[in-house]
Amino acid sequence: MPKGTKKTPARHSLNCRGRLVRLDTPVVMGILNVTPDSFFAGSRVLDTGETLDRVLERAGQMLADGATFLDIGGYSTRPGAADISPDEEADRVLPAVEAIRRNYPDALLSVDTFRASVARQAVNAGAHLINDVGGGTLDPAIFATVAELKVPYVLMHTRGTPQTMQSLATYTNVTTEVIDEMAVQLAQLRSLGAVDIVLDPGFGFAKTPAQNFDLLSHLDAFSLFDEPLLVGLSRKTTIWKTLGITADEALNGTTVLNTIALQKGASILRVHDVREAVEAIKLTKELKFF
Repeated sequence: MPKGTKKTPARHSLNCRGRLVRLDTPVVMGILNVTPDSFFAGSRVLDTGETLDRVLERAGQMLADGATFLDIGGYSTRPGAADISPDEEADRVLPAVEAIRRNYPDALLSVDTFRASVARQAVNAGAHLINDVGGGTLDPAIFATVAELKVPYVLMHTRGTPQTMQSLATYTNVTTEVIDEMAVQLAQLRSLGAVDIVLDPGFGFAKTPAQNFDLLSHLDAFSLFDEPLLVGLSRKTTIWKTLGITADEALNGTTVLNTIALQKGASILRVHDVREAVEAIKLTKELKFF
């Protein structure tokens, strides 16, 4: 597909445990990290001394700003982040899921985990979607688990682990190789009967800034899979290192790249700053890109 071609998102709905979420107009997923060490300090809600009140405050604000999904993560996947046990991850995530379900019963909750055991516990606690940054490569049981649970699943591309991924960012053609590697995982996932699959090219995961820009410029190539695309570029290194700023100053750059992603077929924007992403969708819609 030529660059600049207007592309409607591939699939127009997700069945979130009986609730239909339409994607003919893109939607926003707000990031809610229940970790002490995620790369962007503004997304952390369980630093030392904080309580679930802060989780609920941030969740409520993102919902008010227009988030369709809240993505709750208890394992930091920034490059070089420390590993934690499945039990510690679950201990961070499950209270947040349960508290949000009690206080915002209409909220659609995603859990950002690559572990089958955490995914199962999260869905049992009320989560609607699993967002796997390992793309099935970090826990061989997760594909069968999400297929059994019949919840939407985000299949992200990466290589290695958060501790090793940056040493594996070697490609001859990053877009072609990411597509080829994701095709293998997608075929396996489909063979197990998984439904409502969302693809995430994995910006920043085993990819350099130059490779991320190359991947974004060819994002419309992923339309060959006929699955919706999630794009997660929010405040990432690609933006702030290129501009010579910090993650705290990277909102404007995030909006620029999110707008390009929308023009190239993104169905879900995963972001720290919900209101600005919602505005980008509203304005881009006026240009008839979807």
